[in-house]
Amino acid sequence: MSSAEDQNRAHIEEDPDADLISAFNSGNTHAFDQLVLRYKDRIFNLCYRSLGDYQEAYDTAQEIFIKVYKNLQSFRGEASFLTWLYTIAGNTCKNRLKSLEYRYRNKKVSLHNPYNHEDGSKDREIEDESGSPLVVLEKKEMMKIIQGAIDSLPAEQKLVVILRDIEGLSYEEIINITGHRSGTVKSKLARARLVLREKLRGIIKG
Repeated sequence: MSSAEDQNRAHIEEDPDADLISAFNSGNTHAFDQLVLRYKDRIFNLCYRSLGDYQEAYDTAQEIFIKVYKNLQSFRGEASFLTWLYTIAGNTCKNRLKSLEYRYRNKKVSLHNPYNHEDGSKDREIEDESGSPLVVLEKKEMMKIIQGAIDSLPAEQKLVVILRDIEGLSYEEIINITGHRSGTVKSKLARARLVLREKLRGIIKG
């Protein structure tokens, strides 16, 4: 066996998802359910932060896992499964953003009434049962403002800042996911952070 094959096999064996992927490729479809359970929250979070809409994030996360299901047998382990999954998720979100650009341009939420849309519908929010109603409201308003700032970023800057500052991925993982060079990733991240810092000045300390 060649050195490259040895390294590839070692990489696959180190991947914490390798056993489930192997089981799925051997015909055990329940193994895929375990992969979904393991990563569904992280993928939904990426979609929600990228798209800024609960239903769009839910639909996009579903689309991502359908793509993963259809293509998992082609996964060769050159990178970790998580990196591969995030690559699919990032590309799907960027394509979704392009198709939703006009809709979002006409769906801005007023900070004076951050939850109600013009048609009378309301954003779905994750319940936080801790603290007083005032504290809960303040948290929701803060998250809405932060999400609005994130939504203002160009798609690629948004993806980089989400992967690094929200998902906590390493620069190497982000480089593998986006296909950008190290300098490009750092440049996009710096510009995104600068924009967010300016938009959130006086709102978030630090």
